[in-house]
Amino acid sequence: MSTIVSRLLELFLASAEDSSVKLVVLKGKGRAFCAGGDVTAVVGYINQGNWKLAANYSREELTLNYLMATYSKPQVSILNGIVMGGGAGASIHGRFRVATENSLFAMPETALGLFPDVGASYFLSRLPGFFGEYVGLTGKRLDGAEMIACGLATHFVQSERLLLLEEALAKADSSDPAVISSVIDKFSQIPNLKENSAYHRLDIINKCFSRRTIEEIIVALERQAAEKKDDWISSTIQLLKKASPTSLKIFLRSIREGRLQGIGKCLVREFRMLCHVMRGDISKDFIEGWRAILLDKDRNPKWEPSKVELISEEMVDQYFSKINEDDCEDLELPVRSKLPAYAIAKL
Repeated sequence: MSTIVSRLLELFLASAEDSSVKLVVLKGKGRAFCAGGDVTAVVGYINQGNWKLAANYSREELTLNYLMATYSKPQVSILNGIVMGGGAGASIHGRFRVATENSLFAMPETALGLFPDVGASYFLSRLPGFFGEYVGLTGKRLDGAEMIACGLATHFVQSERLLLLEEALAKADSSDPAVISSVIDKFSQIPNLKENSAYHRLDIINKCFSRRTIEEIIVALERQAAEKKDDWISSTIQLLKKASPTSLKIFLRSIREGRLQGIGKCLVREFRMLCHVMRGDISKDFIEGWRAILLDKDRNPKWEPSKVELISEEMVDQYFSKINEDDCEDLELPVRSKLPAYAIAKL
């Protein structure tokens, strides 16, 4: 499957060896930075019985994520518009992430019967407190101000100034992160969080989403809802109850492991999980989520198992195990001399 991922891999590898390239600016065209990978194409391969072809797409994408996270030159991601799923993997691993008033970030995979991958177990687990668990489990959308507040974005620039920013970066002609940061600083501002922003609820999020299991998280939220009427808490509970129970369970395990692992180990683990999801050997929720959200658009998926209580720890364990097939190897990442360059804000 020839994709934009393949092309980006080629460009990043070529630019790393090109001494005339000082930094990489990555931006979208139109109303989105990147709304994610080609789910329909991936599902097409699975439905044809070729889940390994779908897995190869993910293998290439996760390799690109690793290359970005360990890249030898600064990457400036200009997030002017929608940043979802694979779009997060193509940007958050870069050193500089520039949000605007048009930015809209989300990892909506649990509603699709999938789970936040592309290194999300690494970068979401490094957000303040348990905000990453909240974002990844609920699929809640964040605007540019919220991206700045939690550390997903490093700068906020009004969209009307982006062309001037790009010109200034080109003129600076530097690979020095301090120089690049100072250039972006001249165009950036600190945006105000909206009154109803979820980030204002970090205390409640930490109290509830720090729990050990999905069941305990939901019970903790329901206790909060019983104590006081709060539309935000009610909608959060509903988002969790609408999501694939299997997706919730495996992502919670994934992000908790990600808190203690480097980006490479996170990507290798996520690839194993993706292989099991695409293979459909434990649950076929991904195909059902695609049908309900993207094909029929009835938004009424029939998850199986239908409740988190029906999913055992042994079932969750299977998603983290190696696929026992001769022609299905684990993700092998290139040897890199450099650790991830970027820093996610952390309390």
